[in-house]
Amino acid sequence: MCGRYASARRDDELARRFRVSELVGDELGPSWNVAPTQDVRAVLERVESEHPVRQLRTLRWGLVPSWAKDAKIGSRMINARVETITDKPAFRRAAAKRRAIVPMDGYYEWQAPESGKGRKTPYYLTDPDGAPLAAAGLYELWRDPEKGDDDPDRWLWSLTVITTNATDTLGHIHERSPLLLPDDLWDAWLDPDLTDPGDVDALLRRIPEPHLQPVEVSPAVGNVRNDSPALVEPVE
Repeated sequence: MCGRYASARRDDELARRFRVSELVGDELGPSWNVAPTQDVRAVLERVESEHPVRQLRTLRWGLVPSWAKDAKIGSRMINARVETITDKPAFRRAAAKRRAIVPMDGYYEWQAPESGKGRKTPYYLTDPDGAPLAAAGLYELWRDPEKGDDDPDRWLWSLTVITTNATDTLGHIHERSPLLLPDDLWDAWLDPDLTDPGDVDALLRRIPEPHLQPVEVSPAVGNVRNDSPALVEPVE
């Protein structure tokens, strides 16, 4: 799974990197310990005046389907398994129409001891060249029935991070990892005209395995209240 990540780059850098033409909402500021249910920045494309516009906007991490009775379900939908996103009711509509990229400096994963007992070891996984990671995600819009039509917060934008089987290189740390998109598939992934589930599945099959650099880091990252650059530093 993917339950924590770092995101310390400024909006202007992310906009250049992901070729964003519109910034929506205020900049969130850096975080080295992004956790579920928090607001995060994501890249998506919306059709406006018959033309797709690539945006960087704020969404809550934890997808709330449009048919949900309340927003609490989002805390259980921080991840979506790539094997079932085009079939599972909670994700299939978003997989066809509302795909996103979640920029990450790197993400954290915990390795269980070989004995199966004792404390797990946290690792921070990044691109060897220092480039931001482009995690594949899905987003949804949920109408809060308790808010009026004139309330600017009546619509909740939320997202989930797609996960896949970890490759042999990373599988020794954890069996699942975020689905990471290479640069040459960003446009296809965000394309609002790509709506056929079969075509989405075909695109997913084109995504290559990532080559990341794992570094053992401090157990302090396990506490969401800890948030500083020290969390991504290798332990002595």
